[in-house]
Amino acid sequence: MHYHLIGICGTAMASLAGMLQARGHRVTGSDENVYPPMSVMLASSNIPVAQGYDAANLELTPDCVVIGNAIPRGNPEVEAALNRRLFYRSQAETVKEEFIRGKRSLVVAGTHGKTTTTSIAAWVMERAGFNPSFLVGGVVQNFGVSFRVTDSDRFIIEGDEYDTAYFDKGPKFMHYLPELGIVGNIEFDHADIYKDLDAVKLAFRRFMNLIPGDGRLIAGWDNEHVRAIIAQLGARLYTQIETFGTSDDCKWQAHSIDLSGEMTRFHVRREGKEWAEFETPMIGEFNIRNCLAVIIAADAWGAEREAIKDALATFKSVQRRMQVRGEVAGVTVIDDFAHHPTAVRETLRALKDKYTKRRLVAVFEPRSWSSRLAVFQEDYARAFEAADYVVIARVFDRRRATEKGRVLDTTALVEAIAQGDKPAFLIEGADEIVRQLAPELRAGDVVAIMSNGGFGGIHDKLLARLGEQEKT
Repeated sequence: MHYHLIGICGTAMASLAGMLQARGHRVTGSDENVYPPMSVMLASSNIPVAQGYDAANLELTPDCVVIGNAIPRGNPEVEAALNRRLFYRSQAETVKEEFIRGKRSLVVAGTHGKTTTTSIAAWVMERAGFNPSFLVGGVVQNFGVSFRVTDSDRFIIEGDEYDTAYFDKGPKFMHYLPELGIVGNIEFDHADIYKDLDAVKLAFRRFMNLIPGDGRLIAGWDNEHVRAIIAQLGARLYTQIETFGTSDDCKWQAHSIDLSGEMTRFHVRREGKEWAEFETPMIGEFNIRNCLAVIIAADAWGAEREAIKDALATFKSVQRRMQVRGEVAGVTVIDDFAHHPTAVRETLRALKDKYTKRRLVAVFEPRSWSSRLAVFQEDYARAFEAADYVVIARVFDRRRATEKGRVLDTTALVEAIAQGDKPAFLIEGADEIVRQLAPELRAGDVVAIMSNGGFGGIHDKLLARLGEQEKT
């Protein structure tokens, strides 16, 4: 078949393009913003990408037009597809029909930790001998890619709660036919599409209802909202529920967690009985929960315990998840995707646990829709408690954010953080942050740069400036 992807340079769409090509299909695409890293990946795969949107891009009449979730009505290619009655689908529906239907699917959902948990699952299932296909919203460093297509009957996918397309405003995860469904946690997020927490909980409740009677719902029991939804579902949820966490009333409990060494160690009880001991290079209690969820899924699919242990011990994490980008002049620069206040808080706590005697500098860019709006104003003021020095950047694309509602007051945020008796500064953008911050840094500092976007290439710029300072 010939697939044409409108908005092909989005992370999920570019990965889908590669998957379709791996299946032997002809793939073309178009995008308004053709830039690395996705443009490089597509070029290396010889997938032609048109710069800009034009009805002429559909003149060869593709068998299926895939419309990205950021593409609105009024797009010339969308209008041409509708006028010509061409067959079209969303990215999520294409993944379902082309890759998941007929397979055994593990879907990883939750407000936080989806990418990391999906990546852990892909590696664990690989080491267990299942040779899974997978699709992740980040580069899995054990594989060096964000997707893989195999002949296996197992498919592992990150289940995003964001909406699917202009013609399908439901969450993407409603398309993924879960046999096993992980819901690690639920919080309010995506303020641009969800009215409130109840709306988010309803979406996850509907996802839980998709799991078949012979499947498993793997539920994060340390999260009050997950508990509440399962209580509401009651007898209507006919699947087996595997609860997990650090609480005493979990079916699967992580305990005796040791974060002090190079490797994080923890024990697992199942229904009160010791089950196994594990170690992982990942840090933070939240990552123990991520590992525990995957342990349960792997056991449900029949993986050997020793294979699970080996996989967790050799997992290399995901790009942009507490990823060390470099160390210059004794300053360690870390890149992290954290943007929700809970993720910011847990990332900083984990880094403080790892680098106990070093100064932790937090640099944060409000870039996601939720972080740009004022819905989490007070939560962000508390999220930086573990940091010793804080820099807040300007709100990304403030004009567009204003159209969605009241924007995060970064001046008030910095003032609130400074009340915690720590240096806190509002600095406009990446270049100015590097100019002002670099001279303040000293050997031993750890700089955690948090944004869900490119942040003006700040990581490389800061490392370069530190190198220049070291020479003078």
